[in-house]
Amino acid sequence: MKHDEVVDAAVRILRTHGLADLTMRRLARELGVQPGALYWHVDNKQTLLVQVCERMLAEVTTAAGSEPAAGIRQLARDIRAAVLPVPDGSDVVALGYALDPGSSPAFVRLRRLVGAFSDSPAAARAATDLVVHHVLGSIATEQNRTAAGLPVTGATAAFERGLDLVLTSLTPTTAQRSSHGS
Repeated sequence: MKHDEVVDAAVRILRTHGLADLTMRRLARELGVQPGALYWHVDNKQTLLVQVCERMLAEVTTAAGSEPAAGIRQLARDIRAAVLPVPDGSDVVALGYALDPGSSPAFVRLRRLVGAFSDSPAAARAATDLVVHHVLGSIATEQNRTAAGLPVTGATAAFERGLDLVLTSLTPTTAQRSSHGS
């Protein structure tokens, strides 16, 4: 058994059954090993979940390109598209981000893009947190409504409106630029 097999099996369980069923015992059973054998490959379940988060976001494009606001918008959309179909995916990605904000190239790229609007690393971290929490919150809301059998009509539009508000707050207005210069 290899490390990648452990992470792949964890992602499969998450995609099929959700976070509640992603236990170390279930993972070991899926792999045909004793639970203790997993700890040769991962330190603990939190470490495993960070790696599952990384795997979920691995295909999110992080290539440099467009101007920062457009890049943030596209990256937020891509993260949402990657995580939304995964049951409890927002919870796993939120944990991965909380434990290691640099665990995914998508998060690193997002922080760089947001940093273009900030003159301090602390402000860039706070603004990146805001974008990540908006994306993951929109996913959690949609997944929870779906699980409860409630309609999700307008969820994408609500996500886009929230993203517009976040991006507007990041883009300095002429008045803000003037007050920073005084």
